[in-house]
Amino acid sequence: MSKRDYYEVLGVNKSAKKEEIKKAYRKLALKFHPDKNKGDKAAEEKFKEASEAYHVLSDEKRKANYDQFGHAAFQGGGQGGFGNFDFSSSFSDIFEDVFGDFGDFGFGGARSGRGRTINRGSDLRYDISIELHDAFAGTEKNISYTTYKKCKTCSGSGAKPGSKPTSCSYCNGQGKVRSSQGFFTIQQTCPECSGEGEKISNPCSSCTGIGKNQSSESVSVKIPKGVDDGTRIRLAGKGEAGTKGGSNGDLYLFISVEPHNIFKRSEENLYYELPISIADAALGTTVEVPSIDGGRTKIKIPSGTQSGKQLRLKGKGMPILRRNITGDLYIRIVTEVPTSLTKKQKELLVEFKTLEDTKSNPLIKNFFEKAKRFWRN
Repeated sequence: MSKRDYYEVLGVNKSAKKEEIKKAYRKLALKFHPDKNKGDKAAEEKFKEASEAYHVLSDEKRKANYDQFGHAAFQGGGQGGFGNFDFSSSFSDIFEDVFGDFGDFGFGGARSGRGRTINRGSDLRYDISIELHDAFAGTEKNISYTTYKKCKTCSGSGAKPGSKPTSCSYCNGQGKVRSSQGFFTIQQTCPECSGEGEKISNPCSSCTGIGKNQSSESVSVKIPKGVDDGTRIRLAGKGEAGTKGGSNGDLYLFISVEPHNIFKRSEENLYYELPISIADAALGTTVEVPSIDGGRTKIKIPSGTQSGKQLRLKGKGMPILRRNITGDLYIRIVTEVPTSLTKKQKELLVEFKTLEDTKSNPLIKNFFEKAKRFWRN
């Protein structure tokens, strides 16, 4: 059976760049990898076919030969193609180039060029609480936390000053060993040195061979306006120190915004309830209301305003994080019914009730007409 076109196998065009080719192979390798399709010969063949296509198209010279001569360029062992290609010996190199030492299949962590483990420092989390006004205007906070910094005595090597780590004899300093399983070779972490590629015979007394010490750190953090509950801020390199040349981890700030005694927030909008008297609701009034920026705004409440009516003040809400847009402020009118009346107030209300025309209460009239029809039915 004739071989399929390599571009067709990977699902890319001839003009595809190297990163696009790598991305296409990665997707197919994840889908058809034998460890995920145990006993499936068809998946195994597709996996080998995709790896063969990537082996050719990922190399500029092999790709150029293939573009000019097609599969014939590699028949009979010509031009470094798959004619004499040893799949089991080259599989690890192909896969490590795409997956970084089999990270997607649980075969180990990040590696250096020689294969030794590069231990990136751990990321840290710091919870910080701010007030709503700080979230509106932005603020700056000084925080203190405990982390691990590179040992100054041994400069992070873990070895006693004047001594050096020795190369691991089991893996020859590679930090990994290979073993054959079926049709390909599996690369695994060296069990003797745990992937370090070296051993420390004389550990540093300051850090007991770890290469880092516990330290108290302080940092000033700018919190941008518009942050909300759960907003995460990343401070690169402010986490724990790495080892064996590994980079520092990051510090992540998790923001929580404290409840406000007036305003309630929903994304970029603010809300609160404004209580007014029955007289103001009936006759109408003008009142000053607060806004989150500390200012005051006069609003007119029309006569006959019903309890529950909502007014909007455009642009008086919260800023949206990293965007020049501001939400709105919504004010819900709540009519407060007095619970303790003077004798004079009661007399006036009784008089008002006797003079009241049902035409002035259309909602009441409409409801009881519906109720009468319900009772009749």
